[in-house]
Amino acid sequence: MSTITLIPWGKVLRPHGLNGELCIDVYADSPFLLDTLSRIYLQRQGHKPKPFAVAGWQPHGKRVLLCLDRLRGMRDEAAAWTGADILIRSRDLPPLKEGEYFCHQLVGCEVLLVSGDRLGRLEAVQQVAGPEVWSIMTPDAREVLFPAVNAFVRSIDLEARRIVIDPPEGLLEMYLPAQ
Repeated sequence: MSTITLIPWGKVLRPHGLNGELCIDVYADSPFLLDTLSRIYLQRQGHKPKPFAVAGWQPHGKRVLLCLDRLRGMRDEAAAWTGADILIRSRDLPPLKEGEYFCHQLVGCEVLLVSGDRLGRLEAVQQVAGPEVWSIMTPDAREVLFPAVNAFVRSIDLEARRIVIDPPEGLLEMYLPAQ
């Protein structure tokens, strides 16, 4: 039996209307991948992912309204998925151009400062309003939340599993006070 690799692709924010649509936040630059997906997975905290057939979608401001077959006309059932993660199969991802990456590929990379000093390991990529925020765990188990903007990210080498950053002045001192 082959293993399906699922990756985070969005979050269910709330139900929309009375027909079981979901208002979702997508972690990608564009929601148009939904045009090619026949299925997505929803996963509540502490539960296994559950597959759903995609019936349709439409833009809704900066969000997306998603219609799933088994939730059509079922607002209460749709509401139960509020806060759930939206996962897609890794094989459904489009090919990348050179220099591009998917957020899930960064998790586990070693993070170095431009000085060459090791800061820690990238543990998670958080998709919030604005830029991505990287959760970096230091060797002594302290978390640094890093705004992943081009001005502060010097290089990403996925093959070597290494990221070099140049944090803004004062950022590291907030998380790693002098001892």
